[in-house]
Amino acid sequence: MIDIPFLTPLLDRIPTYMDFEGQKVAEKIFQVVIVAFAMAGLVWGYIVQQFSYTVISLGIGFVISCLLTLPPWPVYRKNPLPWQKARDEAGSSSSKSSKKKK
Repeated sequence: MIDIPFLTPLLDRIPTYMDFEGQKVAEKIFQVVIVAFAMAGLVWGYIVQQFSYTVISLGIGFVISCLLTLPPWPVYRKNPLPWQKARDEAGSSSSKSSKKKK
């Protein structure tokens, strides 16, 4: 892997996670946008008798829903999980070895 020293701190500041509630909201938005564009495209394609308009409309809906849901926007990071502190290596290995002896 190529390591670019000036780029690493910049990339570390970019948030790349989405909490569980944000994932639920993103999934709902994705489904609603896809279905709405599919239905609108189906109606428009039926009116003008061109199936290609339906497919193009569905593709546009897919791109819009990807732009709305794939980046971890701040609206999807409102409920972070409270993680526990990491254990010490010395403390955890001694407790594991004592359990194995019993």
